Amino acid sequence: MGNKENKSQLRKQYRKERADRFITDSWLHILSAKEFENVTNVGSYISYEFEPETSDLNQKLISSGKTVFLPKVVKDNDLLWVKWGGSNTDLKKVGKNYEPIGDAETELTLDLIIVPALHVDRAGNRLGQGGGSYDRALAKSKAWTIALLHRGELTSEPLPVEPHDQKVKAAATPEIIVRF
Repeated sequence: MGNKENKSQLRKQYRKERADRFITDSWLHILSAKEFENVTNVGSYISYEFEPETSDLNQKLISSGKTVFLPKVVKDNDLLWVKWGGSNTDLKKVGKNYEPIGDAETELTLDLIIVPALHVDRAGNRLGQGGGSYDRALAKSKAWTIALLHRGELTSEPLPVEPHDQKVKAAATPEIIVRF
């Protein structure tokens, strides 16, 4: 079985495990990480269903003077980043996701990107939802990247990797930050 098939099976398994043990937690502790100190432009996302909750994190970023950009998926499944001021009225539901309303920034340099993940291994390999959107966006960026995970989603088992996959620089559970 190839890496693509392995990843598909793992996604199905990890989604079920996440749904079965979902608990609302906070990831605000990541804001005390040194990598957040001198950044201005932060890419984040709006969590949905059983993903790690980002609403308090996004609001705290904005109230601390950071500029938050949210991803908007375009027709080729690439991500563009739209400045977001924190209001839910500036969001629209697209499938399961919420996306920002507004025009994407064309000349944008993100300093840091908070990314969703189903699992991350000890080498920083991230298993996402399977669309490749974040991998393509991360490949174009020099930003420091951190994936948000629930307890038990940071694994010592190597994840299957394909050539287009992009590693993250760190992963955070509700208790810890692990840098790679």
